Amino acid sequence: MAIAPNTRLAFSPLHRLQWEESQNKYVILYPEGMVELNLPAAETLKLCDGTLTLKEIVLALETQFETSGLWDDIEELVHSALEHGWIRTLS
Repeated sequence: MAIAPNTRLAFSPLHRLQWEESQNKYVILYPEGMVELNLPAAETLKLCDGTLTLKEIVLALETQFETSGLWDDIEELVHSALEHGWIRTLS
């Protein structure tokens, strides 16, 4: 299912995104456990602060990584994060 470009995304209050020094990576912490994230996933989820739309997140990441054409990959990650309850839509 496609996510509208103007959809604002926010990290779930039931989960916490943090840098885990012992793992040397970002993780999502929640009562049932922990999920380790690769760099692109962590950078994407860090932008899900409730103020940015999906389109703005994609543009920010394309600028940060000096590339283009990230829409499909980011939309897939966001869709998965929504299914897992790590993030939520605000609009």
